[in-house]
Amino acid sequence: MTAGLKEQKKILVVDDTPENIHVLAGILEDQYDVLIAASGEKALKIVSMVPDIDMILLDIMMPAMDGYEVCCKLKSDEKTAGIPVIFVTALAAAENEAKGLELGAADYITKPFNPVLISARVRNHLELQGYRDRLEELVKEKTSELEITRDAMVESLGLLAENRHMETGQHIKRTMKYVRLLADKLKDDPNVKDFLSTEVIEQIEKTAPLHDIGKVGVPDSILMKPDRLTDEEFKEMQKHAMIGYNALSYSDARLESNAFLRLAREMAFTHHEKWNGTGYPRGLQGDEIPISGRLMAVADAYDAITSSRIYKAARSHDQAVEEIRRCSGTAFDPDIVKIFLQFEKDFYRIAQEFKDRE
Repeated sequence: MTAGLKEQKKILVVDDTPENIHVLAGILEDQYDVLIAASGEKALKIVSMVPDIDMILLDIMMPAMDGYEVCCKLKSDEKTAGIPVIFVTALAAAENEAKGLELGAADYITKPFNPVLISARVRNHLELQGYRDRLEELVKEKTSELEITRDAMVESLGLLAENRHMETGQHIKRTMKYVRLLADKLKDDPNVKDFLSTEVIEQIEKTAPLHDIGKVGVPDSILMKPDRLTDEEFKEMQKHAMIGYNALSYSDARLESNAFLRLAREMAFTHHEKWNGTGYPRGLQGDEIPISGRLMAVADAYDAITSSRIYKAARSHDQAVEEIRRCSGTAFDPDIVKIFLQFEKDFYRIAQEFKDRE
């Protein structure tokens, strides 16, 4: 093998005939790092042990496990599905070639071997794979940039609503952490595990800043009133759930039902619903309340109790725990309260880490 081997592309040649392996290796070894396997089983073992194999030249007619089966196993595993497979075989019938391509092979070369043809096709497919890898990386980078921008804008919009009646934006950070903690711990509950996927949990955390976005539509005289609200003023305050829902519904419709915004809309609309049906705006009860709203109800309540507001002083962590315990089965989902009580020390830790600044 030549110097600088680690920089060479790795090609695995799979064939049960030594003569064929010798010919293929002879064609390729001056340009590539060639690995060999004399059976399908050995090929799969090498692929599982050797990282970064760039291409596989695969014979079809082999004992025990033929090339078609090897290809199927490679393509069914996400770790190896992207490796280009070129079938190299004596089976020249069109149906054999069609079957190979249907299984996901990149190309199909028939014997006897033509060194120039094999070199050209290997080179072309490696270049094509390189272009695909670079394109995939570029897409990931752009997607990441868009997600970072989206998350920053979501937090900014949340702060816009919160800063009208709070001196800091730490409420946003805390509720994001609280709701993520609850969702992570609840995800194995049989009643919600089909919904609380890793992706949904991440979306719940990232949409949390928008749960009170509707407060931008509440008059300052109500939002910043230092005294108890009258019944009429409280009805006006309650409208923020519908205002937030309508605003996010408009954006969701413009984007043709975006999953991220749909979840944000759901949370904004339902986080003041109560387990026993006495909440607002619709008086939903029990499992009628989406899980996102139930999670935020507990997270938001804990933060409201332990934080000072223009109309009240902060209460202690222990007082918040007892209040949420007392309201289990009335205001809050008992299963979520159970999780909260198990991990209430983590809530306290988050509260201390993201304390409101003086």
